[in-house]
Amino acid sequence: MRIVIITAGSRGDVAPYTGLGRRLTDAGHQVTVAAHPSFETLVGGCGLDHRPVPGDPAELVRDWSRATTREEVRSLTRAYADGLAEGVAEVVADGADLLLTAFGPAPLSRTAGEAFGVPVIGTYLAPSCATGQFPLPNARSSDVLGPEGNLAAGRDVLRRAEDLFAGSVTLLRARLGLPTHAPSAPVDVRPVLHGFSPLVVPRPEDWPSWVEVTGYWWPARPDGWHPPAELVDFLQAGPPPVFIGFGSMAVGQGERLSELVTAAVRRAGVRAVVQAGWAGLSGCGDSDDVLAIGDVPHDWLFPRTAAVVHHAGAGTTAAGLRAGVPAVPVPVMADQPFWASRLCELGVAPWPVPFQDLTADTLGDAITACLTEPAHRRHAAELAHGIAAEDGTASLLARIGALRTG
Repeated sequence: MRIVIITAGSRGDVAPYTGLGRRLTDAGHQVTVAAHPSFETLVGGCGLDHRPVPGDPAELVRDWSRATTREEVRSLTRAYADGLAEGVAEVVADGADLLLTAFGPAPLSRTAGEAFGVPVIGTYLAPSCATGQFPLPNARSSDVLGPEGNLAAGRDVLRRAEDLFAGSVTLLRARLGLPTHAPSAPVDVRPVLHGFSPLVVPRPEDWPSWVEVTGYWWPARPDGWHPPAELVDFLQAGPPPVFIGFGSMAVGQGERLSELVTAAVRRAGVRAVVQAGWAGLSGCGDSDDVLAIGDVPHDWLFPRTAAVVHHAGAGTTAAGLRAGVPAVPVPVMADQPFWASRLCELGVAPWPVPFQDLTADTLGDAITACLTEPAHRRHAAELAHGIAAEDGTASLLARIGALRTG
């Protein structure tokens, strides 16, 4: 079966699908990952076919930060969405038997699937179906609002997600010969599989039967990858360090954050591995206790650390839980406050440090609190043991098998 995985956004929005793609390839399917051009090396390095779709999310974030009016932000977003729509249409037009779509581009995937008669399965990395049990990630308020309030907040999240691509969907429908106006209540992508552990977010009882929580889809490690010698030497030179990285967040704030992180590490009295990310973090000063690195597979690095300080994106959160190490979440935006709260509720983190409140003192104190409470590491190890027993891809393989025989 020719399977196209459609995703968009930052590295955390792409990497989990490399592992999913590998499993599908091993099962005999022909897999293509449609993602931004900047991820060609990531996808290709895992032995998967990559098809570029227009857009540079890092550049978009930079342009947003420089925009001076709301209209300028809307214009940038429209251009990004329109380019993504064109790319999705071209990839699907080249031939596919099944589309697997991330949540973000789901309206575009759904439209292309309708036009070309290709079934679509939602493969989402964060909860994306309204429930009365909690507000969805990206809700305007992270407070628990009661069943009715939680449902309303979730529906608002889904409506805003649809609105982001509404104009692009209209243009795409016209281009593909579909009725110009989609139904007022868009047909849901069905089924929807959520690629996170039910031990981390249990499946809400009020979700429809076609919405599942499968377990994590782990990123594939690039073929032939070996750890840098400098990193191996650093790890062997002392006690396990703390990992610090903010992923795709804080573009252009590298110098400020590097100084802040170095002071926080000194305050906490720990060693640290600092990952550059989009912010461009680096080691400051001449300290032998801080090592700056580029991209390193988290599944290799995190088990060798004492704790992980991160922005609480879905992928990095999952990697830390898999490694069984405690965390210090520093959420910035989007789904990150949701995952940060979950880490605290699960007992693997002391408290979130919102990015806007981040100082050398708050970060240093949070690292100290994380490392000095044995319960955080104990809870993390117990959770990792349970997660290791799950097979997040099995349910998807069963769904695909049913499509082939149905």
